This record gives sequence, structure tokens and C-alpha cells, in this order.
Amino acid sequence: MTAPFLTADDLQVRLAGREVLKGVSLALPQQGLIALVGPNGAGKTTLLRALAGLLPAHDLIRGTVKLDQTDIATLSIRERARRFAYLPQGHAVHWPLPVHDVVALGRYPHGATDPSRLSEADEAAVTRAMRTADVTLFSARSITELSGGERSRVALARVLAVEAPVILADEPIASLDPRHQIDVMRGLHAAAGDGKLVIVVTHDLGLAARFADQVLVLSNGQLAAQGSCDAALSDAVLAEVFRVDAYRAVHGGATVIVPWAERSQ
Repeated sequence: MTAPFLTADDLQVRLAGREVLKGVSLALPQQGLIALVGPNGAGKTTLLRALAGLLPAHDLIRGTVKLDQTDIATLSIRERARRFAYLPQGHAVHWPLPVHDVVALGRYPHGATDPSRLSEADEAAVTRAMRTADVTLFSARSITELSGGERSRVALARVLAVEAPVILADEPIASLDPRHQIDVMRGLHAAAGDGKLVIVVTHDLGLAARFADQVLVLSNGQLAAQGSCDAALSDAVLAEVFRVDAYRAVHGGATVIVPWAERSQ
């Protein structure tokens, strides 16, 4: 059996006096798209930040995270930045930079400090990322001229340009129209197919069911379910965690899940 690539052991996190994660343990493979779902306030963003080593030391009460059997606490900030590409919620760029230069910021962990003087390898990574996020046509435009959804896609391109073995994306499709939601999820799934571990926080259970190789369900700071879509998003889990009933079908060989009615308490 192949050893897990990314592991978390007994993560407990307290923020502002509140216990947000309550002993979360994970063992994830080297590649695949993992959907992290759960109600608002379940601890999804905190878990993502803990996995990337982005929490202040006093917030992580106990637990360890290891990547390829190396404790991430022993890695330098730059080493972590090369291994984990993190896309947070509410990302914003306030400078009128060209889209190309914003995406090129993803190459900073690799030593690229001037977007106008990228190496051939760095430029190729930027080009691939812009193509995947469908922002190539915006390359020369200022990011401040773009719509909110377009800026979201540029932010995703910046993360893809890192070409890290682990991509952590916190609600990357939240502000996108349906077509680009599908495009982004397809691009992240393709990155997973290229050998990366991609963990995506999303509230869209339908797209999670369609694209994820595994689903993690977080509820009240604990893992409520983990596994295939059918197992982790079963009727019982949806009723217990999300308090909904769902319409289910199969289309084009993929599972379709549509939250349909509120489940009474």
C-alpha cells in the first residue's frame, strides 16, 4: 500500500477562545481532487490554513501536519510556499498591475522577483496557469479593470503558477458564473490528474460530487464523513450535517446531487 502523502494527526485549534478544530486526523494521497465541504462555521478554512502551516503557533493547540513524511513545522517559509499553493477567500489586489504580472507572483517562491524578466521555465508556468484559468486574453490588462469574477480567475491562475505539489483553494468558485465554475473545477481536476493533490473548499455539493475523487465532510470542527462521493454525501450525512434532503441522479456517468428541501429537525 502506498504511504499517505499529506497527513494531519489530531489537529486541535482554538481561535479567540473557541475550539474550532477538535482532533482532526487525515491521510491523503499524492494526487487527486479532494472536496472539503461542511456548513458555515464548521472549520473548513481553519483546517486548510492548518494544513498549509499558516496558523500562528499559539492557535494550534496540538497536532502535526506532515508532507511526504516531513513535519511542515521544520520547513522554512519559502520551502512551504513551494510545496503549498494557497488561495484564500476574499483575495484582493489593489495595485493596477497587468494580469500577467499578478500571475507571475506565483513564481516568487522559486526566486522570480521581476515579472518582466522571467526565466523560460517561469514564463512557461505562467502561460500554462493563465490558460487553465481562462485569463490569457486579459494578460496585458490591469487587474483593477476586471470584474470580480475575472479577478477570481486571475487569483486562481497565480496559485496554479506556483506548480506546487499541493494546491489548497478556499471557495475558488464562489463568485463565478456557472460556466466558469465548471471551467475552474475542470482545471483543478486536470491539475490533480497531472499528479497534484488539490483540496478545494466548496459549498456546491453538485460540483463536489461531479469532480472530486474524495469528499471530506467537516461538521462542528470534526470529520463527519470521508470517502467517495456516494459514501461521504449519502442521504444520512446530508440529513445529519446539512439538514437537507437531496435530489439524486446520474448524468454522463457522473453523480448529480441537488439539495432540494430543508430537513426538519
